[in-house]
Amino acid sequence: MPPVIVLVRPQLGENIGKAARAMLNFGLAEMRLVAPRDGWPNPAAGPAASGADIVLHDAKVFDSVADAVADCTHVYATTVRKRGLVKPVVTPEVAARTIHAEPGRSAILFGPERSGLETDDVAIARTILTVPINPEFGSLNLAQAVILVAYEWSKHVALESPPLVELDPVAPQAELDGLVGHLEAMLEGAGYFFPPDRVPSAKRTLRSVLTKPGWNSNEIRTLRGVLSTLQRR
Repeated sequence: MPPVIVLVRPQLGENIGKAARAMLNFGLAEMRLVAPRDGWPNPAAGPAASGADIVLHDAKVFDSVADAVADCTHVYATTVRKRGLVKPVVTPEVAARTIHAEPGRSAILFGPERSGLETDDVAIARTILTVPINPEFGSLNLAQAVILVAYEWSKHVALESPPLVELDPVAPQAELDGLVGHLEAMLEGAGYFFPPDRVPSAKRTLRSVLTKPGWNSNEIRTLRGVLSTLQRR
């Protein structure tokens, strides 16, 4: 069952919207808000959500963290700060696997933008969720934190990848040889291959460069057209 994303005392409507966008990108749609500073609904959230309106429309508001997670069987608190609490500490990847495996609802708490979760908020959770991060700069914005967790969740569900574009088949060798020969002839006429004792190695290097990309027939025709234009001039 997908986890509930709980934003605790979020400060800016824009950040709530960006968090909603991050959620829906990776298949999460249930947002709960605990005492949002500027109230709810917040007109600044919609534009920032960039179309994730269903998340904002269905978001529920609670007065306390305890109320927001009352129906959840497992609560994770996200933090990068050391706490004086003895609780299991896991990464988003481990948390995602556990949430998929265990029954009941899980909630993931995210703190306010400026300070993160307070120790009393973390105390309600059963598990601390954190990521390895630069100890000299451990500041993630709200949407970044949400997207890290949502992405790990998405790896365990069948979300559709962007449609693949069918590539043109690689051109046959004869077409590639024609391109190489065309370019060599132009370079010879321009005096590129010099001195004579380096001609074989220069031609091998040129062929190596041209054979790396795996050109298709249309690309080779385009390049031949370019060379022909330069040749005429």
